[in-house]
Amino acid sequence: MNVADVLADKRVLICGGSGGVGKTTTSAAIAMGMAARGLKVAVVTIDPAKRLANSLGLTELGNEPALVDPKVFAKSGIEMKGELWAMMLDAKQTFDEIIDRLSPDESTRDEILGNRIYQELSSAVAGSQEYTAMSKLYDLDRAHDFDLLVLDTPPSRNAMDFLDAPDRLTNFFEGRALQLFLRPTGLATRIVGRGTGVVFSVLKRVTGVDLLEDLSVFFRALGGLIDGFKERADQVNKLLADPQTVFLLVTSPEREPIDEALFFWRKLKAARMPFGGVIVNRVHHDEVPAGDGGDIAAELAGELGDKLAAKVAENFEDYLVLARRDRENIDRLAAKLNDDRLLLVPSLDQDVHDVSGLERLHRYLFTSEAGRRKLLEEAAA
Repeated sequence: MNVADVLADKRVLICGGSGGVGKTTTSAAIAMGMAARGLKVAVVTIDPAKRLANSLGLTELGNEPALVDPKVFAKSGIEMKGELWAMMLDAKQTFDEIIDRLSPDESTRDEILGNRIYQELSSAVAGSQEYTAMSKLYDLDRAHDFDLLVLDTPPSRNAMDFLDAPDRLTNFFEGRALQLFLRPTGLATRIVGRGTGVVFSVLKRVTGVDLLEDLSVFFRALGGLIDGFKERADQVNKLLADPQTVFLLVTSPEREPIDEALFFWRKLKAARMPFGGVIVNRVHHDEVPAGDGGDIAAELAGELGDKLAAKVAENFEDYLVLARRDRENIDRLAAKLNDDRLLLVPSLDQDVHDVSGLERLHRYLFTSEAGRRKLLEEAAA
């Protein structure tokens, strides 16, 4: 498996997986590699730790793509033939932009954006990030001339909410509860008619907030945007299922992240979403047979002394235990997938936190299986 081959005819790449498996840095390394090959690429992260900005030598990322200076890559020996753009999703701002785009006029837009109910609900909805992430991806796909969009997603079980977000939003707008509020003689009117208006009046006197008016304005204004939200959700669904979109899953070789990857894969399969393969990060390779620790201790005793040599041999045996565990888990993953689309990236001796680290990760992602074996041999030499 080679990432460049997977993305040969794609315009959208969505990287999914559990947290802590290197999904953000993998997304950045893939975007960097494709840009180096001459494409105009945008990478979008919703990672609150802002690791992507640090990896690209930037102090921060905004809610719109920013061009990364090619000089950043030249220092690590990477010739940037294309362009790499990067951004970090501001979910609340993105949701406000959707309201701005769907509102029929400035008055309606200002009425909604300034409404207290909207401000609270949009923060709660946008805080989940799923719908706004897909909406931002959709806007970038429609409004810009990028050759490739790379999206780093939330941890995988939230990412399933991410996949379902457009349908959930449509179901909300079509739901009976909201329709009751939107009807002129609906639930809101009946609530007030039952005397709850007295409660709202007391709240207004105590807090200065006219909650009833805020509710009335919010639902009245929202009613005019429902068709726009539903149409947008349909377009987002089409983008997810488009043949030029592909999902790559990122995991580590531990049991729990692999279970998460399999969970995500089953959901993709059930939804008939385009699946490109699995990248397994931080793999311990068992190139040397177990049980050789005693020989290592004997060989090193002359230079290190018996005590230190024994500790080195013990550490080596511990590594082999991890390697065997990784191999068993990866074999289980391959058997479940019944697929050869697995790309193994070794456990690097340093954490990937800068462009130099991305370049090292990039080497494994963009070479052949034979090339990866050669890299491993060189690293072990």
